[in-house]
Amino acid sequence: MTNTALVTGGTGGLGAATVVAFLAAGWRVVAPVRPGSEDRLPAGALPVPADLTTAAGAADAVAAATGDPAAPLTAVVNLVGGYAASGLIADTPVEDFEAMFTANLRPTYLVTAAALPHLVAAGGGSVVCVSSRAAVAPFPGAAGYVTSKAAVLAFAQTVAVEYRKQNVRCNTVLPSVIDTPANRTSMPDAAHDRWVRPEQIADTIVFLASDVSSPTSGAQIPVYGQA
Repeated sequence: MTNTALVTGGTGGLGAATVVAFLAAGWRVVAPVRPGSEDRLPAGALPVPADLTTAAGAADAVAAATGDPAAPLTAVVNLVGGYAASGLIADTPVEDFEAMFTANLRPTYLVTAAALPHLVAAGGGSVVCVSSRAAVAPFPGAAGYVTSKAAVLAFAQTVAVEYRKQNVRCNTVLPSVIDTPANRTSMPDAAHDRWVRPEQIADTIVFLASDVSSPTSGAQIPVYGQA
């Protein structure tokens, strides 16, 4: 039987690699996208235009992911998010600080909350969230990003505890700098060969979504490469 994975952020550097990895492993993949960006999604995935910062958009994405009775939704992968640098805390407007929670925590919360009843109804499943090494090893000048990614960790732990008896697992991966074209452009003089590749993180995510990782929940998996 084929299962469905709902992968948010599927048009990004990590997201595209993750979609490809799930498709290669035989999953049906549903990926919410911004309207007009469907052509950036790897072929084989089902695009669903949706604004994941709204409850209605999250519900639309989950409805598409549960639309095939022959392929029940058993994996939710929360990759959508963003990064914005700021000044030091005293120089950062609260609006900029809160914007990072809207980008990084709100979609993860809304999509997971909408999907959980379906995972329970399917007899269990896996939720995978993406935080950052910065959540456990902060750096200056990005308080909103660091704190919102730490909140993702706390949220994932809460899901793991609350839904343990319903056989729903939740784990988090913590990348360092990901080797994407955008990051290479913004940091041209960095040691790119030490960065973690999207495909390496994607393989870890597919493992956490699959039955072979069934004993694992509440984990925080470092995927740092050599950075």
